[in-house]
Amino acid sequence: MKFGIVVNEGPYTHQAADTAYKFTKAVLEKGHDVHRVFFYHDGVNVGTRMSVPPQDDRHIQRNWSELAEKYDLDMVICIAAAQRRGIMDENEAKRQGLDGDNIAPGFRISGLGQLIEAGVQSDRLVTFGD
Repeated sequence: MKFGIVVNEGPYTHQAADTAYKFTKAVLEKGHDVHRVFFYHDGVNVGTRMSVPPQDDRHIQRNWSELAEKYDLDMVICIAAAQRRGIMDENEAKRQGLDGDNIAPGFRISGLGQLIEAGVQSDRLVTFGD
C-alpha cells in the first residue's frame, strides 16, 4: 500500500508530529511505500534545523531527518506556512533577501500542489493534527 502523510501540528506542542513519525516508520518497516510526507500549518516547524531540545528529550526533527535518509522519503514543507513561520531553504532565503536558511536535512520547500499530488498518488492520505 502507498501512503501519503500530512503533519499539521508542530513539535513539542502537540502529539501529531511524534505520532506521524511512529506511524510512518512502522508502515515503512512493514514494507509499505510512503509517497510523500507533507508538513503544513504549524507542522512546518518540524523542519527547522535550529531546534535544540534538552538532551533527555526526543529530537523530533532529527528523527524525521534520519528516517528520510534511511528510506529516501520525500518530505515537503508548505512554502506559505513556512514563510509565515520563518522557515527558509537557501533559495527562498536569497529570494527574500535574508542572510541564511534554517531548513533541516531531508526537508524541502514546495507548494500545496505537492499535497494534492500526494493525495492522488497514494492509496491512503493520513492526516495527523487538526
